[in-house]
Amino acid sequence: MGKTPRVCVIGSINMDMVTSTNKVPGQGETVLGESFTTYPGGKGANQAIAAARSGAEVTMIGAVGKDDFGQSLINRFQQEGINKEAIELISHESTGVATILLSDGDNRIIVAPGANHHVTPELIEKKKDMICANDIILMQFEIPMETIEYTTQLAAQHNIPVVINPAPFQEIPGRVSEAATFFTPNELELHAMKETVNIETMKEKIMVTKGKNGVDFTLSTGEKKTVHAYSANVKDTTGAGDTFNGAFVTEFAKEQDVEKAIAFANAAASLAVEKIGAQEGIPMREAVLERMKERNGS
Repeated sequence: MGKTPRVCVIGSINMDMVTSTNKVPGQGETVLGESFTTYPGGKGANQAIAAARSGAEVTMIGAVGKDDFGQSLINRFQQEGINKEAIELISHESTGVATILLSDGDNRIIVAPGANHHVTPELIEKKKDMICANDIILMQFEIPMETIEYTTQLAAQHNIPVVINPAPFQEIPGRVSEAATFFTPNELELHAMKETVNIETMKEKIMVTKGKNGVDFTLSTGEKKTVHAYSANVKDTTGAGDTFNGAFVTEFAKEQDVEKAIAFANAAASLAVEKIGAQEGIPMREAVLERMKERNGS
């Protein structure tokens, strides 16, 4: 397909506050950290930027507070060429924040949603014309579940594919599991999904991201497949899943080929983990294609 894919991301917009440390403190323990930095983040925002850098025309649906963090994050979308017109400014709520503890290449995260609670079905209804003008919709679980349920039904009415990254995990309503096109859990999220939905009825919708072990998915024929990961010099895994999701929806909307889209997204994620910061490490399309060429030897 030659046209630029149109991607709508509905989700969270946060400021990430990252502390690096050699030692993760135990309960009641205080340790000295190595550094502290703020980075633009939120799973929705990260995935929107990943889609934009992968070559999509992106519309972001979300909410921020009327504060310095909120204005800074809106400016970031503008710099990335993302349509920010559907981002609501909430006067009585702070912008969402994520506190990230980074140690030995891994992370622990606490999210305070703030204005993200205002990404409501009413907001979706208000912006539905803008949403339905897209080729594909991507959501995560850092916004209210009622909004996800409402959006999946809206998308079904207009035959728009919906990809859901079920993180952080919440119980999935039946109408969501039925209407969504794909789910992209990691292994922990897949385990939680098995407690709440009938995985066997959804197996062709699920692609499991497994880090260095690649991505498992099932074809419509029932054949199980693995798309292998790329080797990487891991510095920070914070944005890997978000990069995968943004890259996947872009390439799937462009090519309509699940396996090709996963391979592209794996390459993008391998580049993302080589830099610190959820958005700082998200690669441009050209870099992803170059990494894929290196593997293929062409």
